[in-house]
Amino acid sequence: MHQPFSFTARLHSFRYALAGLRTLLLTQHNAWLHAAATVLVTGAGLYFGLSLAEWCWLVLAMTLVWMAEALNTALEFLADAVTQEFHPLILQAKDVAAAAVLIAAIGALVIGLLVFGPHLWPRFA
Repeated sequence: MHQPFSFTARLHSFRYALAGLRTLLLTQHNAWLHAAATVLVTGAGLYFGLSLAEWCWLVLAMTLVWMAEALNTALEFLADAVTQEFHPLILQAKDVAAAAVLIAAIGALVIGLLVFGPHLWPRFA
């Protein structure tokens, strides 16, 4: 059933999203690592005075890692709600979701090296 646009409903959807972000940060140790990396990368970017294009790449990389972690956590919560008993397909689903986070993190690392490399290389060369 189609409902008309409601500004109040949109505000509620933001509240739900913020509750999800809070849950992510309070329950997932890897999210703490992502938060630390986000702070570190942001600080380094400010220190080196990155260009707008460099910031775009870093923001994209950080966003993809956070998004992958959030989707991985959501899948884990859903899988655990289905059953606490071992099931090989649930294990595979959780492993593949975790792999998505790893893939995003590796991609973010490569982007970070490409962005920060030219700024760091002269200091070590």
